[in-house]
Amino acid sequence: MTTISKALQAVQARIQRAATQCARSPESIALIAVSKTVSADALRIAYACGQRAFGESYVQEALPKIAALQDLAIEWHFIGPLQSNKTKLVAQNFAWVHSVERAKIAQRLSEQRPEGLPPLNVCLQVNVSGEASKSGAAPAEVVALAQAVATLPKIKLRGLMAIPQATDDVSKQRAQLRLLRDLRDQLNAQGLALDTLSMGMSDDLEVAIAEGATLVRVGSAIFGEREKA
Repeated sequence: MTTISKALQAVQARIQRAATQCARSPESIALIAVSKTVSADALRIAYACGQRAFGESYVQEALPKIAALQDLAIEWHFIGPLQSNKTKLVAQNFAWVHSVERAKIAQRLSEQRPEGLPPLNVCLQVNVSGEASKSGAAPAEVVALAQAVATLPKIKLRGLMAIPQATDDVSKQRAQLRLLRDLRDQLNAQGLALDTLSMGMSDDLEVAIAEGATLVRVGSAIFGEREKA
């Protein structure tokens, strides 16, 4: 059994335990293997172990991997900051975008999604911690942004994404994740029918699952710590 196989099993076991502890079905939580800086060969191993969804943060790094692995039925998720000059490549090559924080970006993704592909699944990134260094729309802006994005063709607004503040204070972390869930519930009360909360990573997936995460984005716990630049 490969190191990646063992790591995937360990992460899946964590997801199952966390779901059971809060009376949720483990099947309601999907794992995205965050593969930025990870080689195509390593992704092929993870795929052979049953992993199907992979998350990339940098378009130029992702495209060669997407080309090298086009024989596999991978679901590609773009999870990094998205600039206007990269929207076309993302619209053409990914199934999901988690990091939409402006209506202009969503508009470009909609316009540039090729005919013949299914609608592009989109999450709005919310800055739940208020940190200046974090991407994402302010919570107060999310309702108007969601209403605008939901009207666009060729994309499907699925939910919200957040990266909470890195802290040992679990209560603070939970409060930030709960804010995302409450925003999702508020939008659903307005008829948007969102089904996705993309939150939780290697260090905090249990907390995120307790607060309702449906997608967890895990990198280092599967592929090992990334080398520092």
